Amino acid sequence: MAQPLDKRHEAAQQLESILRSPTYSEADKDLGFLDSADTRGVRLQLDYLKAELMLASYNIEHTIVVFGSSRIPDPEAARLALHAAEAEAARNPDNLELAQRAAVAARVAANSRYYEVARELGRYVGHMSDGPGRPRTVVMTGGGPGIMEAANRGAKESGAPTAGMNIHLPSPQSPNLYVTPQLAFQFHYFAIRKLHLLLRARALVAFPGGYGTLDELFETLTLVQTRKIAPLPIILVGREYWTQAVNLEFMCAEGVISPDDMALFSYADSAPQIWQSILQWHAARGRPLVR
Repeated sequence: MAQPLDKRHEAAQQLESILRSPTYSEADKDLGFLDSADTRGVRLQLDYLKAELMLASYNIEHTIVVFGSSRIPDPEAARLALHAAEAEAARNPDNLELAQRAAVAARVAANSRYYEVARELGRYVGHMSDGPGRPRTVVMTGGGPGIMEAANRGAKESGAPTAGMNIHLPSPQSPNLYVTPQLAFQFHYFAIRKLHLLLRARALVAFPGGYGTLDELFETLTLVQTRKIAPLPIILVGREYWTQAVNLEFMCAEGVISPDDMALFSYADSAPQIWQSILQWHAARGRPLVR
């Protein structure tokens, strides 16, 4: 016997409610469930696994990790920005804020020389690829603009693949255009991004930078100091910048770090110096980086 119309309507509504219920969605398609606090462990695993599988598929065994400011552009862009800032300050000679902006633009323009150093370093690393489809050692950066862009750019100019590890931030940061598309990653968790930045690292090269660069630098120094990771060459590019930005000699004199800790890093000012420091460090330990 057919159900009354109102009963059929009630049954249809009930079925629709069931089908729309989040609990009826398959777990891997329920975004609300996947984004909950209870599934954070799963998200951490996925954040790690996606990049790990792709890096493995590209035979990425070693990386040269390059950190540095996203605010240091190529010299031509820095020069144009400086001219614009100086012109605006000249039109408003009593405006102290504009004068300060011009002064900062002048420093950025001076520091833009590091863009070319990072770019040249990228070329050195890029020439280490074993051949098409079988890269061994690649440049890896945070994937953003500035110094990161320069290192990725140099590697790409040499014909090599190059990796970028971007991070999801409140103000989205576009990946630079020199990252190999299949090696461009965006992470949700800083912890997993940091893990991948160091997991295959055979050197850390820190150019002048801000909070992010300091964070990665000191985390790496701490991990090496505490033997949580194997030692690796840590190179600070720009002695003039780093000795003013961080007074490590003062920290040593105050007894908060030991003299041995001062040997965990070295300084360099040019791409050839950086590259030779990396090669010599590994050769001295009986495991040449190039083989």
